[in-house]
Amino acid sequence: MTAVADDHWGFKPKLAAVTLLGSAMIALGVFSSGFVMSEPAPYEMIMAVQIGVWFLLGLTMSRTVGLLLAMLLVFNVGGLLAIIVMKDMTGAPLYAAVSIFLALTSVFIAAVVEGRHQRLSLIFKSWVAAAIITALLGILGYFHAFPGAAAFTRYDRAMGAFQDPNVFGPYLIAPILYLMHRLLTGELIRSPLPILGLLVLVLGVFLSFSRAAWGLLAFSGLMLIVIMLLKERTPAFRMRILVLSVTALLLLGVALAIALQSEQVSNLFTTRAKLVQDYDGARMGRFERHKIGFLLSMERPLGIGPMALGKMYGEDEHNIWLKSLTTYGWLGFVTYLVMICSTLALGFRYLLRERPWQPFLMISWIVILGHCLIGNVIDTDHWRHFYLLLGIVWGCVALEQRHQRRHGHERAA
Repeated sequence: MTAVADDHWGFKPKLAAVTLLGSAMIALGVFSSGFVMSEPAPYEMIMAVQIGVWFLLGLTMSRTVGLLLAMLLVFNVGGLLAIIVMKDMTGAPLYAAVSIFLALTSVFIAAVVEGRHQRLSLIFKSWVAAAIITALLGILGYFHAFPGAAAFTRYDRAMGAFQDPNVFGPYLIAPILYLMHRLLTGELIRSPLPILGLLVLVLGVFLSFSRAAWGLLAFSGLMLIVIMLLKERTPAFRMRILVLSVTALLLLGVALAIALQSEQVSNLFTTRAKLVQDYDGARMGRFERHKIGFLLSMERPLGIGPMALGKMYGEDEHNIWLKSLTTYGWLGFVTYLVMICSTLALGFRYLLRERPWQPFLMISWIVILGHCLIGNVIDTDHWRHFYLLLGIVWGCVALEQRHQRRHGHERAA
C-alpha cells in the first residue's frame, strides 16, 4: 500500500532524480580536479557549492569519518596558530582558507563514499576521463601541436592543465593504476581501450619529466602487481599477470626508445634522470634547506607560517614533513603524522578483504603510500588529488567497519 502511495505522489521518481543529480555533481567535481591552471580553480567553486548543499540536505558521517574530520581540524588549528606569530601575513589567510577547504573536500568524499560504495566507480571513471584529457593537453603542448600549446608546458616539460609539472605527473598515477587493474582483471576483448588510455597517461607522466612522478609510477605499478598476486593465488591469474606485465614492460621500452630519438626529449631526459640535481645538493640547495628548516622548527614550536621559509631562503620546503612543521607547527606535524599512520594502518588492515570497494581501497592506499615516499623531496600540501585519495581510503574504511557491525549483529541474532 505504501509503495503504491509513494509512486502515486511521485516520491520515488523525485528521490531517484535527486540521487542522479547528486552523483552527477560528484562526477563533475572530481573531473574538474584535472584542470587547475589558476586559483581559485573550477574545482573549488564546484566542490564548495556541493559540499554545502549535500550537508544541508542531510549528508551524514559515521564516527570513522568524524575521526578524519577531527584530525584535519586539529591539523588546521596548528596552521592558524602559526599565522598568529607571523610578522608578514601576506597571503597567509588565503593559504589557511585553502587548507581548510581541502580538508572539507576529503571529509565530503569519505562521507559520500560511505553513503553509497557504488560512487567509487563513478569517482574513478571521472578521474580517468579528466586525466586522459589533461595528459593529452600536456602531450600536445610538449610537441607544440597547435598555436598556444605552450600554455600546457613549463620549462619544456608537459604540465597539462596544471600550474606545475610536478603536480601534473602524480595526478595521473591513480588513473593509471585503475586502468591497470581493469586490464589485469577484465576480459581480454575489452583490453584495447584500457591499453590506449594507459599509453596516453604513461606518456604524460614521462613528458612531465618529474622525477617524483617517475618514481611514484614505478613504485605504485609494482605494488599493485604484488598485492594482486597476494590476493589472487590461482596459477592462471598469476600467469596472466606475468604475461601482461612483461608485455607492458616491452611496450614501454619500445615507446621510450622511440621517444628518445627526439633530441629535445633525449637531452631533457638525460638531465632529469640524475638522482641528485645541482639545485638539490648545492650550497643552500634543497637538502641543506631541509636541514635549516628542521633546525628552525625546533626553535619555533608554533611554526613560522605559510610560505615564510620560501621568503627567507628563496625556495619553499619541498618536503611535506618539513612543510607540516613550518606551516602548521608542532601540533600540525604530530597530527599529520598520526593521520597518515592511521590511514595507512587501517587501509592495510582491510586491504585484501573481498569487498566491492576493495580495488578502489587498494589503488588509493598504494598511491597515498607512494605520496608519503615522494613527500621527502616534494611538497604535497594543497594537492587536491591527495585529499581526494585520503577521503576514498577513509570512506572505504568506514564501509568495512559498517559491514563488520552488520554481520556481527546478524551472528548475534
